[in-house]
Amino acid sequence: MTNKIWTTVGKSEQRIDVVEKSTGKVRYVGDYSVPGLMHAKLVKSTQAHALIKSIDTTEAWKMPGVRAIVTGEVFPFHIGPILADRPPLAFGKVRYYGEPIAIVVADSEHQGKLAANKVKVEYEPLPVVNSVQQAFQADAPLVHDNSGDYTKIIDNVYPVPGTNIGSHIKIRKGDIGTIWANCAETISASYSFNLSDHAAMETRSTRVEINPDGKVIIHSCSQSPYMIKKVFNQFFNIEVGNVIVHIPLIGGAFGGKGAIQLEPLAYLASKAVGGKMVKLQYEREEDMITAPCHIGLDATIKLGVTKEGKLMAGQYTFLVDSGAYTDHGAGITQAIALDCTGPYNVPNVWCDSYCMYTNHPFATSYRGYGHPELTFAVERTMDILAKQLNMDPIELRILNVIKPGDTTPTQTVLTTNNIGDTEKCIIRVKELIGWDEGQRIAVGENLVRAKGISLFWKTSKTATNAQAGAVITFEPDGAVNLNCAAIELGQGTKTTLAQILAEKLNMPMDKIHVIMEVNTQYDPHQWSTVASSTTFLAGRAVLAAAESAIKQMKKTASIVLQCSEEDLEVGGGRVYLVPDPAYGVEIKDIALGYTLPSGHAVGAQIIGTGSYIQRHLTPMDKETGFGKPGSWWSVGSQAVEVELDERNFTYKILKAVTVLDGGTIINPMMATQQMRGGMYLGLSFASSESFHFDENGVVENADLRTYHMLRYGEQPVEYLVDFIETPFADGPYGARGIGEHGVIGMAPALANGLSEAAQVELNELPLIPELIWKTKKESGQ
Repeated sequence: MTNKIWTTVGKSEQRIDVVEKSTGKVRYVGDYSVPGLMHAKLVKSTQAHALIKSIDTTEAWKMPGVRAIVTGEVFPFHIGPILADRPPLAFGKVRYYGEPIAIVVADSEHQGKLAANKVKVEYEPLPVVNSVQQAFQADAPLVHDNSGDYTKIIDNVYPVPGTNIGSHIKIRKGDIGTIWANCAETISASYSFNLSDHAAMETRSTRVEINPDGKVIIHSCSQSPYMIKKVFNQFFNIEVGNVIVHIPLIGGAFGGKGAIQLEPLAYLASKAVGGKMVKLQYEREEDMITAPCHIGLDATIKLGVTKEGKLMAGQYTFLVDSGAYTDHGAGITQAIALDCTGPYNVPNVWCDSYCMYTNHPFATSYRGYGHPELTFAVERTMDILAKQLNMDPIELRILNVIKPGDTTPTQTVLTTNNIGDTEKCIIRVKELIGWDEGQRIAVGENLVRAKGISLFWKTSKTATNAQAGAVITFEPDGAVNLNCAAIELGQGTKTTLAQILAEKLNMPMDKIHVIMEVNTQYDPHQWSTVASSTTFLAGRAVLAAAESAIKQMKKTASIVLQCSEEDLEVGGGRVYLVPDPAYGVEIKDIALGYTLPSGHAVGAQIIGTGSYIQRHLTPMDKETGFGKPGSWWSVGSQAVEVELDERNFTYKILKAVTVLDGGTIINPMMATQQMRGGMYLGLSFASSESFHFDENGVVENADLRTYHMLRYGEQPVEYLVDFIETPFADGPYGARGIGEHGVIGMAPALANGLSEAAQVELNELPLIPELIWKTKKESGQ
């Protein structure tokens, strides 16, 4: 870490929400209850793919407390963030097990649940599409018969009518055909894993009411309040200003709460009971299979190199299991394509990334937005290639690492500003993991220790017009209030923004008060709290708001001090004269204007406003992928040391290491904890997590008793985190986004370590002992 002269930035300031959270005083969306509150419960599909022949609500209406029953015929239209292909309530047919079919609104949650169980649905089963490989076949049953008719909400989504392809993204760079024929060595390998869950502590929840004046009031645990407003305007034809969204603190999300699902359902429920407030809160099982989940993936990667190991060409095929609907799966499919090579310089690239419809729960964003998944495939291939070339895996990576002057798969030219120092990251990881002590060591009878390593990168793929705003107001004592629409979901973003503001105003942190709840009626617009973009977008907006406030303070102080504004500086709670700092005025004395001895007032209340919008981003070309999808690439390296028991193939994770080039690290302790949390999430996904589907597409492990995650005691014995700080000129104080990056390289690092320990190539997830045993058996060992 580089020492800076800043007073707050670069310091491990205490999180501003720590007391409220640690004392249990935080109230989440599901904690609220008011008199007259109605409760909604869902009737969910018991089939993965079937025509709906009839819905009989007769017995449900006989249950006490029932006020309304809503079916898909009430709103027989499709919605979606990228491609409008999903009905809020299924009508005509169901496309996944657990899909909402009807809503029962009742006086209590218990009454609603009893009544929902009384609704009888008659189905005509259809053939189930149970994998992306099956979905990709020309004669596969169609999940959507008319995908070509769906409305595109965003232009760069490309469904293929008459198939199960929800979107096809292409990358074409260089001359792959000619170069491939001249490569000295080539390699091809395939990888796969199933869909899984986000498993946030707080299940998804919302409350919606419709006021007599037509205003729709929504309380939700969403990452995207302004996206909710957009959805309600687009699909329910409600004026944007009449949709007011409240977001309190969120109990974890990991990308899963960026999707818009519950809010339209609760709106339909409220409308059915005359606008009364209706609460819809998922039980854990619903949160796992009815709500959107984490994508599955099948990938095939082919690499061609020179005899020295220099990458010359890469062919990449990704089949993304987006489940029954594209939702954000279409965006993830594109994100995978645009960074398909990993952080390597590959001059010739041919990539086909397909968003596939299956009869699985539909998928949405997951921390890393496609990058943990593509990185698993890329980094496993690099390790296999190293063995084929008889090279050290680290040396192969250093030889091929992408650098300033190189171009990305979408042909964006990289500079010292928009990409970090990947080589420094891997060299530091090599030291921390003790690579030179040996990659595989026998430590006892039937016990071996092995190390695996990975490189990763990610650009924060945002809308080309993604933006954020901030407003700061001053109290009479000189303290500052910060309002913005960044969502606090556990990542510490509000503390980071407070540090940025404190640094700019040269003010102590205890004078900065950040409004934790988001209210779209008075908070300025923000794109979404996703894509590791909040520190960048909201941070720049906060800096602009601070500049606005400083300008106002200097103007008022110049009148009071009888000097020019250029001679003044702000700091320490004062506006002072630079040539003579003892001569100045307290901010508290000018925060609401200044009263002269004559009684006349000058200046006015200081209100700083600021905003920032992405610059110079472009859409990707449909045929080649050419374009600039992101402002920067954060890069890093990760490693894992494991101890494998060769008798039963159980293993312990001894050490997990992350070194990230995150630009300037605003809060080192929070950043370290971000990495540790991400490492845990990535290792859990890699080692344990997966939905199990039976032959009918039914999820067999839809609860936390049977859905395995990394439990307490199974986490790494030791976490090691370090940072390389290559400043990003456009970022606030040189910071890059880092929120998702701790996850990205963990799966391949673990797989590479276990592959070395077991002496077999492990190309599927999760990495359970049975998989290791099965793979060794199939390889004849």
